[in-house]
Amino acid sequence: MSLALAFAHLSDLAHRVGQPLGCSDWIPIDQTRIQQFADATGDHQWIHTDPRRAADGPFKTTVAHGFLTLSLLPLMFESGLRIADVRMGVNYGLNRVRFPAPVPVDSRLRGHFTLQAYDPLPGGAQLTVEVIMEREGFDKPVCVAEAVVRQYV
Repeated sequence: MSLALAFAHLSDLAHRVGQPLGCSDWIPIDQTRIQQFADATGDHQWIHTDPRRAADGPFKTTVAHGFLTLSLLPLMFESGLRIADVRMGVNYGLNRVRFPAPVPVDSRLRGHFTLQAYDPLPGGAQLTVEVIMEREGFDKPVCVAEAVVRQYV
């Protein structure tokens, strides 16, 4: 179950700068997802794709690519931030990204959102959102990103 907050109007967020916006659903990270990402990007480094070799590596198992973890942002936003009058959203960029901890295979991740800035645009707004991705059962985040998204009504 998602811990997302629901908003009727995009403009309702204008006064929520500095406040939490909710939390996404859990997303499972299995070897199939890791392999599909490797195939799509051409990044077949053994720590991601070779379970046998990875068992003797630094993490003792395969781990998700950092960019796979980051690529989950749209899915996390979809389940974690609900704004009824938004008809379209686009990724505008990132201000910063860090991967403080690995994501071992068979982990579950979710994102916590805090609104950092709300800037009106014609027909919408640009939101700067801090996303802290957590791994189930662990205290240290696996990704901390400042995402910039444009939402249109």
